[in-house]
Amino acid sequence: MGLGVVAEPFPYQPPESPVSQQPAISGTTALVGVLGSPVHHSLSPVMQNAALRAMGLDWVFLALPAPAAELATVVRGLEALECRGLNVTIPHKHSVAALCRELSPLAQRLGAVNVLVPLQGGGWHGTNTDVEGFCAPLRRTDHPWQGKRALVLGCGGSARAVVAGLVELGCGAITLTGRRPEALAAFQADVQAWAPQLHTLAWGDGLGPALAEADLVVNTTPVGMASASDPQAALGCPLQPAQLDALRPGTWVYDIIYTPRPTQLLHQAAARGCTTLDGLEMLVEQGAAALRLWSGRRDVPVAVMRQALLERLP
Repeated sequence: MGLGVVAEPFPYQPPESPVSQQPAISGTTALVGVLGSPVHHSLSPVMQNAALRAMGLDWVFLALPAPAAELATVVRGLEALECRGLNVTIPHKHSVAALCRELSPLAQRLGAVNVLVPLQGGGWHGTNTDVEGFCAPLRRTDHPWQGKRALVLGCGGSARAVVAGLVELGCGAITLTGRRPEALAAFQADVQAWAPQLHTLAWGDGLGPALAEADLVVNTTPVGMASASDPQAALGCPLQPAQLDALRPGTWVYDIIYTPRPTQLLHQAAARGCTTLDGLEMLVEQGAAALRLWSGRRDVPVAVMRQALLERLP
């Protein structure tokens, strides 16, 4: 998922529940899934299949590998198979937009698609639910984000959805920081029409004052994310101790990583009196929004999806 969320780091394993609780796959079972390369690590099947069972839908959600060179063939083939909907994750969120018959205004603005919905008459409608997923836990805080100052760490694919969410929440000033000046410049040029309150800051000595001024800090880098191949990566933190010390007590710190829980960034921020959020809710909410679009139903069981992930995460 995350443009969009950071790549989900732990491999999917079938749930250890009785056979009687598993949906029966038959000739009428419809397909939904997630496209990526690689995609075997995705946790989306865990939460989506739990939701499909709770909703009584005769659907199955699969992780579907799609190498970049074969993406167009895979997307056309799934359309021919009457697939009911697709999530799209790394590295296809930009390239899949060109394969859509139509795009939502948000997907056009971001230049990224993470959800495909089949259209009557053929083809796909491409949209983006990462922004909704990012904003959902912030909206539930009832904190007044209008006019607040936000600092975004990292300028990769996930940062674009985060910046769009911050604009939607009404943040008055958004600072984007990264280690590559050319990437920062390109990012600002791409979003300036719809994010005029954004300015960029090279990663370095100026980061301390920016952290001290921020009401909300969002990490979109992969630093601190555990993985099956490199569990020691969980010990990493995108901020150095002196930078962490610049955070004011009461600052909100949101890490879109959700493994481990908490990340080192959130652990260190909480120790300094900050309020913290991790990326689990972003994953759940963007998936729930996608399922609403595919099914046309509003009764998507978000709590069931969340619990399925909590039971699977280490």
